Order: sequence, then structure tokens, then C-alpha cells
Amino acid sequence: MAEPPPAEPAGREVRDRLSLWDRRPQPAAPLSDRQTDSVLELKAAAENLPVPPELPIEDLCSLTSQSLTVTLTAAVPESTEDVLLKGFALLGMEDERIETAQQFFSWFAQVQTQMDQDEGAKYRQMRDYLSGFQEQCDAILNDVNSALQHLESLQKQYLFVSTKTGTLHEACEQLLKEQSELVDLAENIQQKLSYFNELENINTKLNSPTLSVNSEGFIPMLAKLDDCIAYISSHPNFKDYPVYLIKFKQCLSKAMHLIKTYTVNTLQNLTSQLMKRDPSAVPNSDNAFTLFYVKFRAAAPKVRTLIEQVEQRAEKMPEYQQVLNEIHQCYLDQRELLLGPSIASTVTELTSQNNRDHCALVRSGCAFMVHVCQDEHQLYNEFFTKPTPKLDELLEKLCLSLYDVLRPMIIHVIHLETLSELCGILKNEMLEDHVQNNAEQLGAFAAGVKQMLEDVQERLVYRTHIYIQTDITGYKPAPGDLAYPDKLEMMEQIAQSLKEEQKKLPSEASFSDVRLEDPESCSLVKSDYLVVSCFWLASRAKVFLAVSSWTPQIALRVEFILLQARCAAFTSLVNPTYIQEMEGIYTV
Repeated sequence: MAEPPPAEPAGREVRDRLSLWDRRPQPAAPLSDRQTDSVLELKAAAENLPVPPELPIEDLCSLTSQSLTVTLTAAVPESTEDVLLKGFALLGMEDERIETAQQFFSWFAQVQTQMDQDEGAKYRQMRDYLSGFQEQCDAILNDVNSALQHLESLQKQYLFVSTKTGTLHEACEQLLKEQSELVDLAENIQQKLSYFNELENINTKLNSPTLSVNSEGFIPMLAKLDDCIAYISSHPNFKDYPVYLIKFKQCLSKAMHLIKTYTVNTLQNLTSQLMKRDPSAVPNSDNAFTLFYVKFRAAAPKVRTLIEQVEQRAEKMPEYQQVLNEIHQCYLDQRELLLGPSIASTVTELTSQNNRDHCALVRSGCAFMVHVCQDEHQLYNEFFTKPTPKLDELLEKLCLSLYDVLRPMIIHVIHLETLSELCGILKNEMLEDHVQNNAEQLGAFAAGVKQMLEDVQERLVYRTHIYIQTDITGYKPAPGDLAYPDKLEMMEQIAQSLKEEQKKLPSEASFSDVRLEDPESCSLVKSDYLVVSCFWLASRAKVFLAVSSWTPQIALRVEFILLQARCAAFTSLVNPTYIQEMEGIYTV
């Protein structure tokens, strides 16, 4: 049997290594106070080792009391042989026998080694136990380090992902912003292109044979056409601007032609229907005039909507203004075509009815034209919403027919009373009553009346001048005119009788009361009866003319003529004192 190698060097090496743990002052494994206490407790427990069970029972006596204290509880073997067998079995020498000293020493060395091993078993166990903890701690530390590395990697990845996410978010926001800008740009382009794209739709509608100006889509199409023209006109920097503008203008011309054609045809058809009617169906001119207005009023709603659309756009585009002017002209031409002959026949009829009554003729003729002007304005408002000066031109032309009939009659009137009454009719009844109350509708009529009034006033001044020259300046008294003072006495008696009848009423001094009761005045009258007669005639003419409704200018002219007549007729015949006294009498 080979001897086992000595284990002393290995144990010493272990002990040397263990001594390094608590070597002072720099231990390899410094212990805390608690750990140191634990080691001391383990050391104290290890000092009391139990007696090996393989020792012979005889050797028990050689053990110290200290070593026996621990083994008292051990079971006492039954025999020495059993104990030895067990000890040798533990040492692996159950088949060997100790016969020599060398074998004993070998056995003893093994026992010593076994004892050393048994003595350090707890330490080795603790070492292994602690090594296990160390390994676990190392594993945990490795896991922690690995976890930290993973966390660091995760943090780096998180930062990377966060940075990339932020970059992606910013890129997305930028893309969304660009997308929004592109969408807005596309919508803006689409909105701008929509005006150009409407050209084809509008052309298709205008060229359609079923298109009617009264259809529901015509006015919206017209509004869209106006918007397109206005938009293109306001952007001359667009590509193909002149081409599209010309094309849209052509579409507008087509639409205007449709509106004008429909309106003109409607008005002309009305006129044709009214002029083709059987004259026997119209019993009098009043019914004819009524028919003229009723037919036109009934047809007004058919064209009023279109005309209103044209009027609303007339100030913006010259094409609409041109069409509106043509519609105005057509309307006024048709009205003139209808009213001209009827007004002429009515004026002729009034002239024949009032051939000798000039005042009644002027009054009825002017009243007729007042109604015509008012009715025409009302009918015009049925078709149009905005006024036009052409209507007044037409009415002035119609009023001129009355003026042409009345003027020859006026220039042949010789009676001052008739001329004065005509002035009153024209000035008071027509201008002040009718025209001032309805100046808007009677503007054209007022112009004709003013011209007629000027003619009447001129004729009145002329006839007054002739009257003064023939009846005042060239006055030749008849025998009855010179029957003074008989006429004055008779006038005084009449005045006295009237005074007695009207005593209760206040009255002013008459000619006889003031002068004839004065003896000196009577002697003056009796001595110059020719002067009194002339002044009486002149004063009578002045009073007659003063009561007429003249303008201040005409009255001033007549007053001046009378003054000239007085001066020319009497200053060379009468004493100036008499003239002054007579002027005081007859100007009261």
C-alpha cells in the first residue's frame, strides 16, 4: 500500500492564505465588528473538539479532562475490537494490520491528517458556504452590472429613440405644415382655376337651344359670369389673361343679346297687339288709354326681373349700361308710338270741344297731360327701378304736341281778361298746385307749362301795351264820357244811399265821400273834367290788370307802361298840381 503524500504543505499553504485575511495592518479581507464577533464565536466552538470515535478505548484515559467534556455523551462501544474496526474503516485501513512501527507512524500520520481535516472541516464548510455566497454575490453583482449595462444601453436606446422620435415628430409637423400649405395652395389654385373652368360651362349653357332667360339657372349663370369677368379683370398678370377675358366678354355679349332680344320682342309684341286691335272695339279714347296701360302692366312682371338685373350691374360694366340704354330706348319708342297719335287725337278733340273757351281748353288740355305724365311714370316704375332722363324727354315731346296746338291760339287772343285768366290757370293751378305737389313726375310737364306761361305773359304784355296806346294814350272821350259833374253827382247819390244801408258796417272813404263833399275839390273836378275822365280810365285799366295773377316782372312792366301813358297823355294838358292831387285820389 502506497503511503499518501504528506498533507502538511497544503495545510500550511491554506493557513498562510487564511492568515492574510486578518493580517495587520492591511488585512486581505477586513471584517466588520459583527463579522469579527462571529469568527471569535466560531473559534471558541472549534477549540472543544470531540474525541475521534476511532481511538481505542484504552486511550480515553490519556485524554485530558478538557477533551472528555465533549465526548461524555458519546455511546461507549461494546468492545475494543469494534471501536478499532470502525476507526480503521474510517481511515480506509480495515484490511490492514499495524505490525510495525512504520505502519503505526503511517497510521498516526493519517490520523493526524484526518484530525487536521476534521478540525478545518467547519472552516472549509464555512469557507465553502461563504464562497457560495460570494459566488452568489458575484453572480448578483454580475447581474446588477449586466442590468446596469442593459439599463445604460436602454437609456442610450431611449435617448436615441427619443431623439429620433422628436426628429420624426418635428419632421411630421413640418410635413403636416407643408401638407397644409400645399392643400391651401391647391385650394387657392383650384379656386382661381374655378373661374377659368366656368368658361366651358357658361358657353355650353349659352349655346344650348333650350336656354331661356326666364329659366331658374339664367340669373345665377349671369352672376357667375360677372364674377368671372371681375376676377379676371382684376388679375391681368395671369397667363392667357387677354384670351379668357375676350371669351368671357363674348359670353356676356351673348347673354346681353338674349336679354335685349327677349325684352324688345316683348315690348314690340305688346305694341303690335294694341295697334292691330279693331278700332270699333274701343268706344272712346279713355278706354284706349286704359288698354294701353293695362296691357303693359300685365306684361311688366315678365321682364322686370331681367331689367332689374341689368340695372344692378349697369354701373359696373359698360355692356350692361349699353343694353339698359337700348331697352330704355325701345320702351320709350313703343310708348311714343302708342301715345303720340292718341294724345294728338285727344288734344284735337279737346280743341274742337272748347274752340271758343280758351281757358277751358287750356285747363282740360293741361289736366290731360298731367294724368298722362303721372301714368307714364307709374308705368315706367312697373318695368324699371332706376329713373332715366329719357322718360322726361319723351314726356316733354308729348307735352309739346299740346303746346303746338295751344300756342297758335294764344298768340291770337286779344282780350286782356282771357290772357290774365290763362296766366292764373298756368301759374296757380298747374305750376303751384299740381307741379309743386308732384315735382318728380311732372318735371317735363312743368317745362312745357312754363314755356306756355311765358308765351301768354308775353302776349299779355303786348296786348296791354296796345291797349294803353289805343284806349288810354289815344283816348277820345264821347259825349257821355264828358257829362260832368252830372255823373259825379249821380255817383255821390249812389254812394250816399249805399252808405245809409251799410251804416252798421265799417267802410273806407269812397271817391265821392272824400272829394265831392269838399267844395274846393268839386270846383277842381268841374273845371277839369277832361283830366278826371282820363285818370278814371287809366285807373280802371290799372285795377283790372292788378287783379290778374301776374309774375312780379310782368306787373312791373305794365306799371311802367301805365306810368308812361299818364305822363305822355296829361303832363302837357294839366297843371302839375292837379296831377298830384288826382294821383293821390286814384292810387288809394
